[in-house]
Amino acid sequence: MPLLTLTSDFGIRDYLVAAVKARFLKKDPEMNIIDISHNISPFNYPQAAYLCKSAIKNFPELTYHVIMVGLFDSKLKQLLLAFHKDQYLLCPDNGLLTMILEDAPEAVTGISFEDNGTRNTIQIASAMAEVIHRLISGEPMQHIGIPDVDYVQKNQLRPMLGSNWIEGQILFIDNFENVIINITRDQFEEQRAGRNFRIVFKRGEVINRISSSYADVPEGERLALFNSSGYLEIAINKGNAAGLLGLKGFSERAMQASGILQNQLAYQTVRVFFE
Repeated sequence: MPLLTLTSDFGIRDYLVAAVKARFLKKDPEMNIIDISHNISPFNYPQAAYLCKSAIKNFPELTYHVIMVGLFDSKLKQLLLAFHKDQYLLCPDNGLLTMILEDAPEAVTGISFEDNGTRNTIQIASAMAEVIHRLISGEPMQHIGIPDVDYVQKNQLRPMLGSNWIEGQILFIDNFENVIINITRDQFEEQRAGRNFRIVFKRGEVINRISSSYADVPEGERLALFNSSGYLEIAINKGNAAGLLGLKGFSERAMQASGILQNQLAYQTVRVFFE
C-alpha cells in the first residue's frame, strides 16, 4: 500500500484538504495518506521546513511526501520532484525544497505546467496525483519530467552569532504553546564552548540550565530543553510559555517591514548569553 504524506498551509476550515486527498485517492484508491500539518502560517517557509524535516525523517523508505505550501506566492512555473535519502518529495518550485533538505537533493526533476491559463489548487493537486501515480506504477522519475532542472533555492533560517551570544528565531509554537527556536544542540554547544549561559526574555525572565524533560522543574516553572528534533525548546511545566513569556512565531515579512511590525521582532527571537 503506497504511503503518502500531505502538508499544506490551507487550514482545516474549508473543503480543500478533503478535495486534495480525493484527487490522490481517485488515482490510487489504495493510497494511505497521512497528514503532517495543514495549519502552517501562510507563506511561512521556515515553519513549513521545520515541520516537514522533523516528520519526514521518521517515515519508511520510498514514502511520497507532497508539500503544498506557498503555491501562489509567485507565478508557479513548475513542480519539483526530488529523491533524497530514500524519500520522494513533490512540491512547488518556490525555494522550500532546499529549506527542508538543507542540501541539494540527490536527484531532482522539474514538471512544467502548460501555459493554459489560471491554475487553481485542485488543478495542481491533480497534476501532483498524476506524478505520484506514475511513480507508483514504476516509471522512473527522470521520465516524468525534465531531469536536473534549475530551481529556486533558499536557505533555512540560521541563528545569529556573537562572541558571547547566540540569537535564534521562533520557528514554531506547538499546541501546548511550547516555543521551538532555530538553534540546534550542536550549534548551541559549539557557541557555548563550555561556558555558563542565560536565556533572557523581553520581560526579564531568565533560564540558565538545560533540562532533559518537562518534569525536571516544578509545575509552573520555566525550562529549556532540546526536543526530539534536536532544536532548542522553551516551555513551562504544565503552562503556556508563549503567552506567559510574550513570545510569537517568527515572520520573515515582519523582518523586512518597518515601524510597528519591526517592533514585534523582539518577541519573535530568543537570545542566549554566554559567560
